[in-house]
Amino acid sequence: MNSIRPSSDLRNKYNEISTLCKETNEPIYITVNGRGDTVIMSIEEYNQQQAELELLRNLAESGDDYKNNRIAPIQDSFDSLRLKLLKMQKGEI
Repeated sequence: MNSIRPSSDLRNKYNEISTLCKETNEPIYITVNGRGDTVIMSIEEYNQQQAELELLRNLAESGDDYKNNRIAPIQDSFDSLRLKLLKMQKGEI
């Protein structure tokens, strides 16, 4: 359920809004003069959304790589990584 609060509540009831964000894990919409202005959410919910967004970006990129045939067998990828690590250990990179 959307929670909509006037901007004055940020000044006068910040602790209440903060608690509500943390308890519900839902965003709170802040209005100014009756119009939507800002959205507030808990840091945990924000971090979760950012992680999900990053995952979706990675999946989209992977799908694009597959569609454009930019793929390699997993063993080739591991062999390439091992070679790079060996070169790093020897100071060649």
